[in-house]
Amino acid sequence: MTTEPNAAPGLPASVLRSVRRLTQRRGRDLTGMFLAEGRQAVREALGSPGRVQEIIVDDAVRHADLLDGLELPVWQADEHQMRQLSDTVTPQGVVAVCRQLDFDWESLDGARLVVICAQVRDPGNAGTVIRCADAFGADAVILTSGSVEIYNPKTVRSTVGSIFHLPILTGVTLAEAVERVKGLGMTVLAADGEGDPLDLKAASGGLSGPIAWIMGNEAWGLPADDARLADEVVAVPMWGQAESLNLSSAAAVCLYATASAQRRETGKGSN
Repeated sequence: MTTEPNAAPGLPASVLRSVRRLTQRRGRDLTGMFLAEGRQAVREALGSPGRVQEIIVDDAVRHADLLDGLELPVWQADEHQMRQLSDTVTPQGVVAVCRQLDFDWESLDGARLVVICAQVRDPGNAGTVIRCADAFGADAVILTSGSVEIYNPKTVRSTVGSIFHLPILTGVTLAEAVERVKGLGMTVLAADGEGDPLDLKAASGGLSGPIAWIMGNEAWGLPADDARLADEVVAVPMWGQAESLNLSSAAAVCLYATASAQRRETGKGSN
């Protein structure tokens, strides 16, 4: 039976307090829950069975397509309360309370394309890399120790729902991550401006096998000791005058090139 929103706008104080706790990391760590804000993020969360525990909206009629047929608590908040649940200037009007994700190394069995984010600390960059990984068919993303918290609201928002589509492992060292993916038979490539050109690597067939990409920190890139953990260092060639690419742009190029090579190898082509 569909759960109807509470009739009058305004969350009960107890509900507001419990949901507000999830805007802070301590609250997320204590409860094992997090918030997904925005229509697309909530839509994708609802597509992950058992993930969403309750939903808060500013207008039940406006979001009726998301709420139709749901058998879970739906609350209608006023404008002031919605602002307390969002870190954006203009709240998007719908927030889902979600159970945190739970993946282990078995989630990578059979993987052919993985992204390892080495101490990526900007939440927007981390979320966009996850979105790119999802877009190009990667099998998993690994965020090493020292990276941004995966449930940071800006990170979740930047994934635009992709956080619910693929395994994301966190809290491991770069050395452990590299050892694990190599144990799965993957070639580990480090993205760095001083490496061999990506286009030549692709032309030689070097991207067609199982690949794990290491993407370094936004500010200092990939330290030499970390780069040495990889089998090879590869650079995105630039033929214009830009000094460099930002992290998410470089990740998108590397993932697209690799996914394209792998699809040609398997005969999947484009769809």
